[in-house]
Amino acid sequence: MRTMFRAAVTFATAATALVAMSGAAQAKPADETPWDGCPSGAVCIYGEGVVPANNPHPTNVYYSYGAHNLSNQFGQHWILNNQTGGASASLCNGSNGTNCTTTIAQDNGLRVDFTPINSITLNRP
Repeated sequence: MRTMFRAAVTFATAATALVAMSGAAQAKPADETPWDGCPSGAVCIYGEGVVPANNPHPTNVYYSYGAHNLSNQFGQHWILNNQTGGASASLCNGSNGTNCTTTIAQDNGLRVDFTPINSITLNRP
């Protein structure tokens, strides 16, 4: 009987430790939450005609500030700005971040015709 009791206590202790470790590993700060598949700190473009909430798999993900040239982006696409610290993103008709026409604030997204867009910029706050 004593051996069964020890085994039960050992099992309960191990199970409690496992649950405690699982809960801590899954906890994330609120500011690191992906938004429809777009990682925190990134700007994401989704495929033509894709609704991010229905298909949270961006085709392009950008993290670094500055200009990013685009290729083969035509038609209606969603772009989400999930950057932090107040950083914005701009849509530009020219390459290398020139002739920018639209700025997207942090935590905002737009559905845009990307046919005339040739680059985007990620802007420091």
